[in-house]
Amino acid sequence: MVLDPLPNFIGFFYAVTMIFIVAYLWYSCHWRLKIGWLVLILSSILGFLLFSPVVPYQFQQIVLRTAQGLGAPLIAGIVGLAILFVLTWIFGRFFCGYLCPVGAVQEIAYSAPAPKFRPPRKILFLIIRSLVFLAIILAAVAFSFSLLEVFGIKDFFYLTLTAGSAVFVLVLLISLFFYRPFCRLVCPVGFLFSLGAVKSLFRLHRTNNCINCKKCEKVCPSEEGKKEDRKAECYLCGRCRDICPKGGALIYSMNQELSGPKED
Repeated sequence: MVLDPLPNFIGFFYAVTMIFIVAYLWYSCHWRLKIGWLVLILSSILGFLLFSPVVPYQFQQIVLRTAQGLGAPLIAGIVGLAILFVLTWIFGRFFCGYLCPVGAVQEIAYSAPAPKFRPPRKILFLIIRSLVFLAIILAAVAFSFSLLEVFGIKDFFYLTLTAGSAVFVLVLLISLFFYRPFCRLVCPVGFLFSLGAVKSLFRLHRTNNCINCKKCEKVCPSEEGKKEDRKAECYLCGRCRDICPKGGALIYSMNQELSGPKED
């Protein structure tokens, strides 16, 4: 069954528009935690109502070389993915952080009160996701097999009770304790977008106002809070800025210098 193109167009338009809006709010220092929650909830609702913009699933269809599930020619899907990649390279991972329904439901789950755990070494996640990415590509190209189907993304958002949807529910349960396991270990789009985020033009920077209290490093769920971290897995969740005790110490900007607004 080829999906109606309208839901996918609405989802894509929503994603692109919101990237600009969210980036502006961050840049102008008008971003608030409650705004983030509203965007996460809206993105989750769109996932259930439209099954869009669920780009991981659409990426899998592109690799399988089928328009089924895209509601548009393959070239349109490729162009759409390229646009989102460029926007990630410019503004950072706002799409993954707030606008992808798959990421949104995990972010909401992680916010629930539960013990939180982190991998002993961040490099382990990078190795695992690289191997999973290669496996997804190989399975699709060599065997025309959709490895992502195992995780039941479509079944979950269509509220269909299957083995796949049960797997994704399990992913959400794990998300209570580990930050975004699907995004950080499985998602092929997340892997590609992390490459763009490493060199993103706009990102969070420490300024000379930083007092090196390390609170941002401790609260960062993806362990991207250190000065030397490359921010590939920074989802711009805002936890670091919320906990920072020094005004102007963390800014979202294009300027990579450590100068910044001083407190009175």
